[in-house]
Amino acid sequence: MTDLSSRPHVLVISGLDPSGGAGIQADIQAITALGCHPLPVLSCVTVQDTRNVYGASTIDPDIIRQQLDVLAGDSPIHAIKTGALGSAEVVDVLVDFIKKHPGIPLITDPVIKAAGGGDLADEALIDRMRERLFPLAEMLTPNGIELELLGQSDDPETAADRLLATGCHSVLATGGHGTGQDIINNLYVRGAPPKRFQVERFGGEYHGTGCTLAAAIAAGRASGLGAGPAIGQAQNFVSHAIRHALKVGKGQPVPDRGITWTS
Repeated sequence: MTDLSSRPHVLVISGLDPSGGAGIQADIQAITALGCHPLPVLSCVTVQDTRNVYGASTIDPDIIRQQLDVLAGDSPIHAIKTGALGSAEVVDVLVDFIKKHPGIPLITDPVIKAAGGGDLADEALIDRMRERLFPLAEMLTPNGIELELLGQSDDPETAADRLLATGCHSVLATGGHGTGQDIINNLYVRGAPPKRFQVERFGGEYHGTGCTLAAAIAAGRASGLGAGPAIGQAQNFVSHAIRHALKVGKGQPVPDRGITWTS
């Protein structure tokens, strides 16, 4: 009989981007490239290209509940990564699942807007994430726009403190959508000064970098890395993917997450 190998498993709950630039495809590619096996559960289907999001439809929450239950009964789960969730009802299903399976690192990318400005979350979904999902998260990974909207302040430290007050363990405020020679990602944890993670910026905006970063962090945590090393590895992976970005459509280039990568 052939000996079977195994890899750490990352459960992913995210939306479908038909351009292949962001969402669940980005998650699958990043997790696989970093030596883990993705367990993908689709939360919503979007009408989207490399320029913007034009619409979205949520998957039946009961189907998601069934998928989560059968996966947990069949496979060990070493980390969970969430992206666009589609509706408040999907959040409830996910929270119920996490509470039945505590202790798994949860990396939450609080996707609420596309880079082009299209909405990916209504107020009910945002409120439900803040009230029920964020308290269970090991790490939130908002970009600058998400940090300001969710933390209800244009001051990053104040906004991060307000998100920490929801109960999450840490907030990684990502700087990929900013300016300057380097991308600065700041990790906020209660009771400690922010920890700064820095990587060279390769000009312009890219489609799906936030998804890729959060998925890569989840892969690192599933593999046994601590939060800091997982962030460092993820940053390097995203930087590598950006350097080899693909022109897919008329909008933002797409990071090449399929290119051979070693840490």
